[in-house]
Amino acid sequence: MYSLKDTMKDFKILLRSVPSMVTAAFVLSVVLMNLLASRELYRSDYFCLNCGLALSWISFLCMDCVCRRFGPKAANELSVFAILINLFTAVMIGLLMKTPGRWAAYYSAGDPETAELISAGIDQTFSSAWYVVAGSSLAMFASTLVNTALNHAIGKRCDNGTYKGFAARSLLSTCVAQFVDNFVFSSLVSHVFFGWNWTQVVICSITSMIIELAFEAMFSPLGYRISKEWEQENVGITYLREMNIGGNAA
Repeated sequence: MYSLKDTMKDFKILLRSVPSMVTAAFVLSVVLMNLLASRELYRSDYFCLNCGLALSWISFLCMDCVCRRFGPKAANELSVFAILINLFTAVMIGLLMKTPGRWAAYYSAGDPETAELISAGIDQTFSSAWYVVAGSSLAMFASTLVNTALNHAIGKRCDNGTYKGFAARSLLSTCVAQFVDNFVFSSLVSHVFFGWNWTQVVICSITSMIIELAFEAMFSPLGYRISKEWEQENVGITYLREMNIGGNAA
């Protein structure tokens, strides 16, 4: 029977096997896109785009590279790790924002009253409401499961080692998973707490998915190159042998 101790052992090997730059990019993209999601990029009567869209594609591209080389289980575990780091960061920032300190912008304001408002506004921006953090975490978890399952299934059928195969599995899985991510978050947070109607929820989910998919398509050649280098350099061979996975987890 596979125990928690065995799981932690495999996860430690995974963290040592996945290149640190990819893990760092993955975690930072998850943390920063949730922080930037509190700032609007565009808003109309029908939908709203936030600045988190500029970074969300990074986590999915990292996930696709990890899934191709190490398998869906590894990609899921790395994603959960990033989500936990994001939750820890949100809690730490929330606690720090309750201290009586002031931001640098306070001292450049014209008068004390304006300075207090500016400092308080920055505090509120960084200490996101609990439902935003919870909603984004649930959305990320759901979209991760969808993305890795589809990526793996499509890869087994059409990934022949070429860029076309990588693009097929990456773009198709990202398309569906990004919609799931946006829809879950909009349903749980925007609809319940911000008063969005269901038309806004659906339109926002689709338009955001299209934008994120465009970013993914632009940078998928980089993801393909990274994954091919991992194969050629036998990156993660210890984990692959431990999990009895071939050179390409497909």
